[in-house]
Amino acid sequence: QVQLVESGGGLVQPGGSLRLSCAVSGTIFSWYPMGWYRQAPGKQREFVATITSGGSTNYADSVKGRFTISRDNAKNTVYLQMNSLKAEDTAVYYCKLVRGSYDYWGQGTQVTVSS
Repeated sequence: QVQLVESGGGLVQPGGSLRLSCAVSGTIFSWYPMGWYRQAPGKQREFVATITSGGSTNYADSVKGRFTISRDNAKNTVYLQMNSLKAEDTAVYYCKLVRGSYDYWGQGTQVTVSS
């Protein structure tokens, strides 16, 4: 079955950087668009960034210029490089694979931005 496993979260000071990874198994990774979403305490899950199978990217306005999504099809992995982190970036970050009409989600990784 399709599995997504995120890693790379942690505690970082404001202005710092983190790189999240999402390893995918159980499907032909290179065929499908991938996305990163996040959910802060008491808030709905929100879109962060997406990347198509061809490598085209799209970002939420709140992260544009600070975050970069990329993919390595040889490693079946999608990344989220997060720079200039702010306290408001604190959330659980989830990756998503879209295959047809079905969305597959990982279990999430916590990112906390605090001094």
